[in-house]
Parts: sequence; C-alpha cells; structure tokens
Amino acid sequence: MKANHLAVAVKLALFGVVAGTLTACGGSSGGSSDGTASSGTSIGAVSGFGSVYVNGTRFRTNGNVKSDDGFEREDQLEKGMIVKVSGSWDDSGEGEANEIEYDDTLRGPLQSASWDDVAKSGELSIAGLVVQLDGQTVFRGATVDQLAANPTAYRVRVSAWPLANGEFRASFVGAATLGSGLRFDDEHEVEIKGVVANHSSAAQTFTINGLQVDYTSALPDDDFSLDEITNGLGVEVEGALVGGVLIAGKIDDEDDFFGLSGDVEIQGAIEGPYDEVLRQFVVNGVTVQVGNTEFEDGLQEADLVQGLLVKVEGRFNSQNLLVAREIEPRDGDSEVEARIESIDRTNETMVVGGVRVALTSSTTIEDDADDTRLRTADLESLQPGDFVEVEGRFRAQDGVLEAVSVERDDPEGEYELDGRVTGNTGSTITVLGLELIAGGLGSFDGFGVGSAVEIDYVRTAGGDYQVIEIEFED
Repeated sequence: MKANHLAVAVKLALFGVVAGTLTACGGSSGGSSDGTASSGTSIGAVSGFGSVYVNGTRFRTNGNVKSDDGFEREDQLEKGMIVKVSGSWDDSGEGEANEIEYDDTLRGPLQSASWDDVAKSGELSIAGLVVQLDGQTVFRGATVDQLAANPTAYRVRVSAWPLANGEFRASFVGAATLGSGLRFDDEHEVEIKGVVANHSSAAQTFTINGLQVDYTSALPDDDFSLDEITNGLGVEVEGALVGGVLIAGKIDDEDDFFGLSGDVEIQGAIEGPYDEVLRQFVVNGVTVQVGNTEFEDGLQEADLVQGLLVKVEGRFNSQNLLVAREIEPRDGDSEVEARIESIDRTNETMVVGGVRVALTSSTTIEDDADDTRLRTADLESLQPGDFVEVEGRFRAQDGVLEAVSVERDDPEGEYELDGRVTGNTGSTITVLGLELIAGGLGSFDGFGVGSAVEIDYVRTAGGDYQVIEIEFED
C-alpha cells in the first residue's frame, strides 16, 4: 500500500460505491454547459427506470449490470440503489451507458432499528455499523416502522453513502424476514466496509469499527493480497457472523479510485460546513474543490452550506480532490400539497392545486406500488384527483415548479404551498406562479415581493384560489 493511502482513506472514507468501485472510462470531450457531451462516470442513486435514470440523466443501457452481489439485469435494481454508470451524457439529460455497476454497501442481520416519524430520521445497526435513515431513504421488503418494531426479525441489504465519522447514510434498504429463506447473497450473508484497525498478522485478525474480523480462511478478491492488510487500509469484507465475530470468506481493498480519469458526476447533500479558505466541501465522502467553477440555476458560492443538495461534475486531481467544473442545486426551495387537477403525460407536466409542475429525469415519484418498475409507469400511477406533495425548485422565468420529488399523500381539506411572493396587488398575491385572492383576509399588506411565505388555501366553487391563512416562512 502506498504511503499516502491512509490519508486518502480517511479523507474519502473509502466506503461503498464512491470509493470501492469508482473506476471511470478514459477520455472526455471536456464540455458540458455548452451542450457537448461528457464522458466518464456518473455515480448516484437510481431514480427511475426505462432505461436507468441517475443524477438527472436517462442512460440508455443494454440491460446488463455488473455486480458481485447477485445482480445481472437492470430490472433487478431498485430505486434508491447507488450505482456507478460508466459512459457519456449531455446537458439535455440523455446519456449512453457502457457499463452499470452495483455493489451492496452493507449486508447482514439487522441488530437494531429506530425511526422518528415526525423528524423523518432514524438509525439501523448492522454488524455494529451505524446507518442513518432520512426521508429520502427508499425501503423495500418491509416498511421502516416494521423494521423498528421488530428489527432482529430481518436481514437487510443497504446501499448507502459514507459519512466522515465512519457511519453511513442509507439511500436504499431492502429487507427480508429471517424465516422467509430469502438470502441476498448465496455465498456470503454479511458484507461490511471500513478501515482496518488492531491488525494482528500472527492471529490473522483485525477490527472494523470495533467488530472483530477473523480472516484465517479468507480468500483475496481480484488482484488483492492478504499480505497487504494493515492498519488504516480500507477494505470490503464478506463472510458470516459467528459468535459476534465476522469470519471472513472474501476480502478486497477499497482503493480502486487511484488512476481515475475522465469526468465524474456525483449528487448529494453537502456534509459539514463549507471551507471558505480552501474553497472545499464534502459530498458523499468525496472532497470537492471549488476553483474556476461554473454555478448553475442561480446558485452562488455563498450558497454552499451544510445540507444543500447539489450535483457536481468535474475531475479528480493528483490529490484525489474532485475539482468541480460545474455545480448545480438539486434541493427544493418550494412546495405544494394539493390535488392533481390535470396531467400531460406526453410532456410530463401536471397542474397541482393550480401550480404548474414539470417533472424531470431526476424527479423521484413515490407510489404505493412496490413493484413499479418503469418511470413512465410511475407517472401513469398518478391520476387527476390524487392528493400529492410536490417539492421542487420554482423557475420564475416560466412560472413552473420543477419537481425534485412527488409523493402521494393522505387527502386534506385545505391545500398548502411554500414559496416566495412574486406579485402582490393587495387583494391578490402570486406565489409559485399561482394568483390567490384574499377573500376574508381582506388584503395582503406587509407581504412584499420576495417574501418567503406559507399559505393554506382552497379552490372555490367558482374556480378561484382563496387564501385561508398566510404567514412568513420561518
């Protein structure tokens, strides 16, 4: 192992798809914002099918998937699974996949689970490793409430992003009851990733986050040698838990990103504060370097704060920093909860509570049917009259809410919207391109253009949209 591997292992966390399988195809046209294609690797969660949607791009595929975890075909993947797509893409949202690769981040019996339905957050514990859950985590096989109610009844497979503290943030959790006979991998029930500590070459043992690993009977994967195991090395271990010890059957190192070439595209929430001196931030365990960077859709460098969802395109330099050529926001800044009034399935637009909504290739559509496969089928599952919650970014230039997510919700009597005021005549107010009347409120004095507001409203029998309550957004 090279002398600088430990520093890089700590810096990039060396877990999961980002570090474990980050291998790009060579070359690039070098273009993007001017409409030319980029060539390299796009790493992100699957947001739809037909072909495969990743990071806002619809990648045409041959249907094959490369994986050591039992996946061979595209139709075996699930929404939320983090994949690596090697190929090319352009700004129109179209791409060509040369290869799609998937690898479980963690796999094994569930030890504990918690969930706060109000905060939309929780945790899982698998082989002693902590996995953070949030409102964007996709669950299949069991609901999060079922997992929290009886965690030790399930085994899970997790696709997750690494966190700087050694924990993970789950994008996908697939579950199966222990009595069902379903195993996610016929060869190795448990898979973990982490950094080697307390290594003993004589005893052939080490620990990962306190979990004892015995590799006396393990086989190395690919061109890795067991003699390379040393403290600080990032590894992927597969095996079986016996008496609280992971008996390793296969071990591989996690430094495949060295020598990375071509463009890299990644999407995620900014972790921790933005370093204004170094002009750096972290997304999904990867350190991003801001320099001669083009900011899209009104984003500015001052907007790079913890929690902001962004998409970054750039290249890794010799210090293994992702030097950003483009950064665009992917977070929602507005929201509407109301009934769907109309759907244009050809152009993928809707009117929701009077607000014009546009879907994109990266819009996540959550529906009741777990077996929904195609993104077009997802859209078909929505019908006029359905009550939905739409989160997105408002495009003031054309008065459209570009949806980040659409989620079917329980019907409510009143509609709600969050956004900024773009017009106020006193008796009417315009938010998210929708003009609403004051009705019994009398006037909208004090709510100036640009104010962020929360509005409860209804549609009257005459077709007007009338405000019931309005207040400044916290």
